[in-house]
Formats: sequence, structure tokens, C-alpha cells
Amino acid sequence: MSPARYHHCIFETAGGFCGIAWSADGIVRFQLPTGEAAETERLLLRRVPGSARAQAPGAVAEVVEAVKRHFAGETVDFSSVVLDLDSQDDFRRDIYAAARRIGWGRTTTYGALAKALGLGPEAARDVGQAMAKNPVALIIPCHRVLAAGGKLGGFSAPGGSQSKVRMLELEGVKLAPAEPVQTSLNF
Repeated sequence: MSPARYHHCIFETAGGFCGIAWSADGIVRFQLPTGEAAETERLLLRRVPGSARAQAPGAVAEVVEAVKRHFAGETVDFSSVVLDLDSQDDFRRDIYAAARRIGWGRTTTYGALAKALGLGPEAARDVGQAMAKNPVALIIPCHRVLAAGGKLGGFSAPGGSQSKVRMLELEGVKLAPAEPVQTSLNF
């Protein structure tokens, strides 16, 4: 039997249990927190089947410690973390590279990110789809990318949009409250 191409570990943070998977070339997957280690591992292995559980080596262990600090409320810059995005096409890698330039505590929109890449407004949907499929959420800060008008938009991680709000709040970003939904016509 050949050795596993990917390895992973599960670890606890102030936000819950996270998971990280890596190859010889860098981080391939990051799983945002859930309430249980087994659930985090199940979600991680859905995306990196065949990964073997292992002790995080040097550079990966440093990322694990940085993630713990992040969820404890410290300012952490993940922009220099080495990623293995070989499974992504060039278009997505360009989108992810642009997203990595969004600094801590800052946000942008799907449309603005598309424009920064020299694409038209119709590409905002493509940016949104790339963010939804982000293999290393947090390290590629998809939570900092909002819908048009600075609205929250979706978030495919455990906890959905509420997780996105909490991640932004950790960075000091307060979103405007959603406008109340009209429940009656009040004639």
C-alpha cells in the first residue's frame, strides 16, 4: 500500500474544532469549526478522501497555532501560508490570490473583487461561486467578501451566515443590521 498523499489533523480552538489537511506542497484544505471533533473530521474527509491522520509538521503546526490565535481574537495574517491549490483551475487560483490580499478587518464585494481582476460585473457570480467552493476558508478569507451593497451574502461553512458574521466580528467588522422584513401592509 502506498503512503497517503494527504495528511490531516483536527484541533480545538476557541471557536470549536477545526481541521487542516496538507500535502508535501502545502495546505490543501481547511475546515472551519464545528462543535465536535468527529464532525469536523467527517467534513474534512469528504473533501480530502484517503487523507491519513498525522501530527502536524513544522509549517503546518505554525498555521494551527495561528488559527488558534485567530479564534482567540488576535490579529493574524495568513497571506504567506503556503497552499497547494493544484486541484483548482487558473481562474479560481486568480480569484483566491486576489481574496488573499484583503487585509484583516477589511471587506470587499464579489463585484469589486471581479473588477480588481479586470473582469466585468457579470463575473461577480463566478467570484461568489469560487468563494463558496474555497478549499481553505479563513486562510483564503472568503468571509471578507460580501454581496453587493455590503450585504452579508451566503456562507457555505458550518453555521452558515452566522459563522460569517462571527468571523467578521472577530476582526472588528460590524455589518449594518439587515433591514426589517415587512410583515404586513399596515393599511
